[in-house]
Amino acid sequence: MRERVALVTGAASGIGAALVRELAGRGWTTAGLDLTPAEDAHHSVGVDVADPAQVSASIKRIEREMGPVEAALCAAGHYAIVPVSDIAWSEWQRMLHVHLGGVVNVCRAVAPGMVERGEGAIVAVTSELAIGGGTAEAHYTAAKGAVIGFVRSLAAELAPAGVRVNAVAPGPTDTPLLPANSPWRRPSYLQTLPAGRLTAPEEVALAAAYLVEDATFCVGEILSPNAGAVL
Repeated sequence: MRERVALVTGAASGIGAALVRELAGRGWTTAGLDLTPAEDAHHSVGVDVADPAQVSASIKRIEREMGPVEAALCAAGHYAIVPVSDIAWSEWQRMLHVHLGGVVNVCRAVAPGMVERGEGAIVAVTSELAIGGGTAEAHYTAAKGAVIGFVRSLAAELAPAGVRVNAVAPGPTDTPLLPANSPWRRPSYLQTLPAGRLTAPEEVALAAAYLVEDATFCVGEILSPNAGAVL
């Protein structure tokens, strides 16, 4: 049996690293794309996902050395709390280039092969903020909202060819992306959540793995493992 290859961006830490571990535990061979080494991945490539040329070249190399990418999971990103009037134009651009651009660049690289083979799964990591909004996070929220629009449009385009495109929209997740002084870690906020706690990255990975392996009926769906932040 040939190896099943899963590509994960943002694989060095947080949700991306959890995705790598979950898929590896299910028998997938994982290729991690990140600016820093992805230690848990079977193969790690240093890539800025906002750069389409880097992404395209890296995925061609991965498929040449490891085999066709059957699942692509896009978790690369960054986060900042900044009032909208203080967000520099360069910060708007970087947020959009990494989150939306990173997903688009990966999809443009893997989709043709998936369509040719008549199968494949793509899962993008967006955010519950893209659904419910947030304060002093307009650039992040806008970028994640754009990912949802792209996922739903691409899902409709690729579904007839047997390629499923979906997303997960986690709430505040217990990763290094949230510093110790983050407002999302304050007891006063956690008490507002039905679950009373942050989402674990492993829980997000479970939702994403479900979309990859089991949810063959899901097309353009947004699963929200968010501890009840958005109901």
